[in-house]
Amino acid sequence: MSKLPTTEKIRVFSLGGVGEVGKNMYVVEVDNEMIVVDSGLMFPDDDMLGVDIVIPDISYLVENKDRVKGIVLTHGHEDHMGAVPYLIKKLNVPVYGTKLTLALVKDWMKELQIKQRVNFKEIHANSKVKIGQVRVSFFHTTHSIPDAIGVCLHTSQGAIVHTGDFKFDQNPIDGKHTEIGKLAKFGENGVLCLLSDSTNAEIPGSSLSESTVGLGLQEAFYEAEGRIIVATFASNIHRIQQVINVASDEDRYIAVVDDNMQRIVKLAANLGYLEVPEGLIVDVRKKDKIADEDLVILTAGNRGEPMSVLSQMAKGMHKQVKIKADDRVIISSTPGPGQEKSLSQTIDLLYRTGAEVVYNRSDVQTSGHGFQEDLKLMLNLLKPKYFIPVHGEYRMQHAHAHLAESCGVHRDHMFLLDKGETVEINEKGAKLAGKVPSGHVLIDGLGVGDVGNIVLRDRRLLSNDGILVVVVTLKRKSSQIISGPDIISRGFVYVRESEEMIDEAQSMVKETLQKNLENQVNEWSELKSSVRDVLSRYFYEKTKRRPMILPIIMEA
Repeated sequence: MSKLPTTEKIRVFSLGGVGEVGKNMYVVEVDNEMIVVDSGLMFPDDDMLGVDIVIPDISYLVENKDRVKGIVLTHGHEDHMGAVPYLIKKLNVPVYGTKLTLALVKDWMKELQIKQRVNFKEIHANSKVKIGQVRVSFFHTTHSIPDAIGVCLHTSQGAIVHTGDFKFDQNPIDGKHTEIGKLAKFGENGVLCLLSDSTNAEIPGSSLSESTVGLGLQEAFYEAEGRIIVATFASNIHRIQQVINVASDEDRYIAVVDDNMQRIVKLAANLGYLEVPEGLIVDVRKKDKIADEDLVILTAGNRGEPMSVLSQMAKGMHKQVKIKADDRVIISSTPGPGQEKSLSQTIDLLYRTGAEVVYNRSDVQTSGHGFQEDLKLMLNLLKPKYFIPVHGEYRMQHAHAHLAESCGVHRDHMFLLDKGETVEINEKGAKLAGKVPSGHVLIDGLGVGDVGNIVLRDRRLLSNDGILVVVVTLKRKSSQIISGPDIISRGFVYVRESEEMIDEAQSMVKETLQKNLENQVNEWSELKSSVRDVLSRYFYEKTKRRPMILPIIMEA
């Protein structure tokens, strides 16, 4: 390889994926050029009422779009590639990814009905490309989805390595290991900075092999008298392959429920990432023609709600499948942060139907992310000069930093970043160097970014204390109240049981309006404000609640 161009200054920062699980987006700035690694989404927290998904704030990239040279995707999970359709609307740059990753991005764009032309560039673990002036190579990693890679950006100061999501599985389903040889070679040549997955940094030991799940599923399938229902993540293609293998061995057919799961299974099978025996998968509409003891129902859920379809089945609300008393339900997925409560409720509902539930067992579910020993092996192979733990909540980043220190990385050479914080590296050393704009962009339906803190505040207020609508008709010229005021309550109090309080509130509104009109105050905004103030005080005194008050004043 010819001599690398001299690099004077490197900046590394995250626009998502630090201090949180999901929404991964990391930017490496080499002199005047920027390369984006991953572009993921995150599913909303419970307090983000009505929000569908969350993506990173990319305003800094948009402001500097002439300097952004490309987007590299490490794999096809939504938390790493789900924001691409929104990003490419603002940035016309090449998108690099492996065959399966790009196919899943295109499928996601199709679902969102985005027809924009994108310069997709297919790569593989042995590809070597030049993005702007930076030479980039890749290495295969073992994860819960095929075609996962890590990224290495080569600079004259040393390599900048992003691991992507990984674990060291000695018996991977597809026979493809995390490439230890390549990693060791990067380490020998000198790694300037390592960005590494922190998801399981708090868990001791090594992550179990995905192949152990095959044995666990086999045991869970054994002697099941009725239907078997398996719930897993739609994009966990290795897990789906395990279900296919065991179902085939047990002479059972598979019916796939959920459109998203059906699309991904079909896509992966067409591309050769799933091996499906002919005739094994049947149309879910024909499942009733198959005896219960010969059927496996495979389900995922809506994006971000992996158990939502299973919950509908348990409640008897699903159109195609209802849980029976002799069903065996196998939950083969680990809930993400914030999903534990909904999973617990679903399991409770399943037991109420009389079904047998297999859950929270390490032999039917395992993580695609490395545990502490995996993370230490990565650190020891690469021997980075500087270390930035990424992809995890702050406590996970903190635990990962402790592991790095035990592996010989100097504490002063580690940076636990928050979103937008930048690390600047040059020949003199590395330091924190200010912040770039960062944050959440909330997507609700077709609206991108039109739901902000004020809208969320209003939604929280409505959910907590309800709304009161006050309707009154005035004759402005004569300063008379023609009709009303009428008060409509939604989510605040039941009007029939609070007639006395509502009547008194109506009298107060009438009195307030008359005083204002007599004092020649006839601006609608001032009248509304007066009504809002007097009712707010009154209802708080009576109920200690603060409903949203919406005065509507009409002119006769």
